[in-house]
Amino acid sequence: MNSTIKKLFGYSAVVLGSAMVAGVTTYALMEKHFNTVAMSSVQTDSFAMPAALFDSKPVQPVDLTDAAENSVHAVVHIKSTQLGRTQTVQQMPDLFDFFFGDGMGRQQQVRTQPRVGFGSGVIISKDGYIVTNNHVIDGADEIDVKLNDNREFKGKLIGTDPNTDLALIKIEGDDFPTIPIGNSEALKVGEWVLAVGNPFNLTSTVTAGIVSAKARSLRVYDGGIESFIQTDAAINQGNSGGALVNARGELVGINAVLSSPTGAYAGYGFAIPTSIMTKVVGDLKEFGAVQRAILGISGYDLGDERSKDKDLGVVEGVYVADVTDGSGAKAAGIESGDVIVGIEGKKVRNMAELQESIAKYRPGDKVEVTILRNKKEKDLNVTLKNLQGNTEVVKKFDLDMLGAAFKPIDDDMKRHLGVNYGLQVTGLDKGKLADAGIKKGFIILKVNGNKITSEEDLAEVLKAANQSPERVLFISGYYTSGRRANYAVELGEN
Repeated sequence: MNSTIKKLFGYSAVVLGSAMVAGVTTYALMEKHFNTVAMSSVQTDSFAMPAALFDSKPVQPVDLTDAAENSVHAVVHIKSTQLGRTQTVQQMPDLFDFFFGDGMGRQQQVRTQPRVGFGSGVIISKDGYIVTNNHVIDGADEIDVKLNDNREFKGKLIGTDPNTDLALIKIEGDDFPTIPIGNSEALKVGEWVLAVGNPFNLTSTVTAGIVSAKARSLRVYDGGIESFIQTDAAINQGNSGGALVNARGELVGINAVLSSPTGAYAGYGFAIPTSIMTKVVGDLKEFGAVQRAILGISGYDLGDERSKDKDLGVVEGVYVADVTDGSGAKAAGIESGDVIVGIEGKKVRNMAELQESIAKYRPGDKVEVTILRNKKEKDLNVTLKNLQGNTEVVKKFDLDMLGAAFKPIDDDMKRHLGVNYGLQVTGLDKGKLADAGIKKGFIILKVNGNKITSEEDLAEVLKAANQSPERVLFISGYYTSGRRANYAVELGEN
């Protein structure tokens, strides 16, 4: 029995010893394996990080605080008020009108409520000239301007340009804060910019983003000039007319359009570049009207569906579909089928860039236009002209140049003549109407086919006529005697 126990104890000792040796050996092998894996990982990371840092460009933080501080003082809050007006409303005829009246229904005088709008503007000179959007002050009878330091001024309208949605107003005073005007053409996609304005009637609001694209066309100006700077800096209602500023604190654009499915910020903002603004503002300040040069072609981008089947030898540019007779393009030899690829040595990729390039010039200026014809480049010198087909200065035209005073006709005169609208000439002085032979008391019914019920109607037709090639008003109406008369009023120089 004792020998048996001794044998079992010996076997157990041997097994236990073997297990201990195996365990130590296994631990040693595993420790060696783990240490090798860990070192390999550390070595890989330690060598990879310096290599990545060595290859990358040094990143500098963008500090926009100075640009924001300098900009907010030159961006103003604009309140535009259109006063209430008396309008004549034609009511539907009833049985009384059919049996006892003229069957046309009665007219009622209605007083409209004042309309108030808000926006932003940018002071560009120490003597108080302010740039804003045309749609901010369009139709305003009163313009109130509030500075960042809470000073308030009455604004005077200097001029407007609906084609670019720009307007110039002025406040009286001196030594106002300004923003230096930068070069929008030097902007690069990805560059940081600030949008400064008064969204939701909140003053001095600054948002930041980057330039998302350049030379964008949205077709929101109904044939006007569009070459927007697209940014993702948040803008909302009230930002219109505010400043787009680069990181150096320079004005590079005037915020104008919000692209959003909701009407509030949910997408992109679009700004009018200073390359267009500077020319328009200079013309409004000097002449009261924009001296707009035109090339005299109609066409479309090469990316358009209409050009996809054409083998033109180039993928970017403007395809010339038609050339206007009497235009600078026609005189220089530009033809249908040509592709415009450059202006003054600068590449033209699309119609927006072409419009932006031409917008910097005045009628009479000469520009070098690079075209591609039969896949060969050719440079042509073009003398730009205005919409009237000449190089003369276009002056500002308003009702004063007509040399007359007006008032809407009253109900008695309407019944007397059997009409329900009209604008009567109540006074005449030296001017276009007297030159055309119109006499005091004449009642204007239509001008260039448009019904005239108020001075505002006449002013709109006058503005459109002055921008047309014909520059003439065809006026029809009655004298109080009932005699009908027609006149042609030339808008050329007196």
